[in-house]
Amino acid sequence: MAEPDASPFAPFRNRRFLLYWLTGLSANFGWLIQMVGASWLMTSLDARPEMVALVQTSVALPVMLFSLPAGAMADAFGRRTTVLWSQAYLLAMSSALAALAFLGTLGPWSLLAFTFLIGSGKALNNPGWQTMVSELVEKEELAPAIALNSVGFNIARSVGPAIGGAIVAGVGAFAAFLVNACANLTILVAASRWKTPPRDMRLPPESIGSAIVAGLRYVAMSPAHLVICLRGFTLNLAGISVMALMPLVARDLVGGGPQTYGLLLGGFGGGAILGALLGTRMRSRWPLETCIRIGFLACAAAAAILGASSWFLLSMAASALAGAFWLVTLASFNTTVQLSSPRWVLSRCHATYQSCNFAGYAAGGWLWGEVAGQAGTGPALIASGGLLAVFAGLGLVLPLRELDASGLDQHAPWVTPEASIDMLPKSGPIVTSIQYRIGAGDTDRFLEVMAERRRARLRDGARAWTLSRDIRDPEVWIERFRTPTWIETQRLHLRRTVAGAHVAEKLRALHKGPGRWTTRYELVRPAAPPSGSVPVPPEG
Repeated sequence: MAEPDASPFAPFRNRRFLLYWLTGLSANFGWLIQMVGASWLMTSLDARPEMVALVQTSVALPVMLFSLPAGAMADAFGRRTTVLWSQAYLLAMSSALAALAFLGTLGPWSLLAFTFLIGSGKALNNPGWQTMVSELVEKEELAPAIALNSVGFNIARSVGPAIGGAIVAGVGAFAAFLVNACANLTILVAASRWKTPPRDMRLPPESIGSAIVAGLRYVAMSPAHLVICLRGFTLNLAGISVMALMPLVARDLVGGGPQTYGLLLGGFGGGAILGALLGTRMRSRWPLETCIRIGFLACAAAAAILGASSWFLLSMAASALAGAFWLVTLASFNTTVQLSSPRWVLSRCHATYQSCNFAGYAAGGWLWGEVAGQAGTGPALIASGGLLAVFAGLGLVLPLRELDASGLDQHAPWVTPEASIDMLPKSGPIVTSIQYRIGAGDTDRFLEVMAERRRARLRDGARAWTLSRDIRDPEVWIERFRTPTWIETQRLHLRRTVAGAHVAEKLRALHKGPGRWTTRYELVRPAAPPSGSVPVPPEG
């Protein structure tokens, strides 16, 4: 069998991915140009550090709040559908913001309100957009495709802010908002022409509420996801100071204007492009956790240099250093999330991770704005660098480990058992019981394997999982769990992955019976008196 192409640019040979990447690049340009316009406009409406930093918070907060519902919608109704609706909304909001800025009717709080509304549209868009790549490329090209998405964003970040600064200086902030509206239009046109793979329609889509609960349950039962979410939160909480305070670095520490601000952001983006190439080499030489700790420490040094420097070239170098290792660290987190999540819950896992990132982003934007308002921009950046160095030490107690993504493919489809009674999708609750016969010498090994099975069952939707042993025949063990309805029972079994099938193989090797173990599906029914009879009161 031929070896897969190891080139980081191999996904570009796929024309659908190339179109996706180019339209994403256009959207990133528009978004970053708009952010320059909003941040610089705020310095003229209300130049207090607290208000300038709140521009970043107003964009991040809705992503924190709405990413998980957006991920549930993307998994339930299709990624392309959510992208189209969100881009139509963003087009309307960006156009309205441009019109109000042109008329001169925006105030500081109305600007923050619009950036919040636009951030809400980004929250709806991001889970579907960022995980759509899994529908466009083969699995072996997924990691380089994710890396190329990061490169595309940072190409825009390296040039877009400088263009945005020039647009704001030469025309006005309204033009930056209008550019973003046009960029949203390009994605609408491109996404409307994409053909996505046929979806599994054996079962109807989950309700949004049920899908959100299922996504949270999966992440809560996955230690690797919990560690990624926590580490992403800490990186953003401490490190967002660089982006949140960059307008003040340009104006107060370096003594420049909107073009200086754009150049500093361009240095950040240029560094991130180099970081994409550097990250590939780092990952080939060092473990994942080592790369992440280096990223935290390098970002800490960059923030401290920015806080201490009044020389433009040194500040540019520090901005590039921050961009390079910000990319190395976040790309490592992003790739790990996508490669460690099964397809059925991919957008929700990514959305949960994003929510944690933007919770740190929003809290950090507010925190460092307050610190800068009280102590000054330089001391705030130096303090954030110190906090990043402290958070690097989290890897000593909560390290990220290399994961094998091959076990996350869906296993052979589950065959729904024939029912001898009428069953509706909402029939339930359902109790599933599985009886094993395990020899006395295999008990310890059996309990180890059942611990794996318990986690997988609960993660996929089981409730009230128990394992019991027959007191008269100690070789008999019974696994039981509930699901609320018959359709949820079917969903649980259809979510089984290759890793889950490997657990089942281990159990088959331990089972002593002449054939397979016995599985029963039971419909729970209340013990009600016959119709028309009078209930007998209990004695006593």
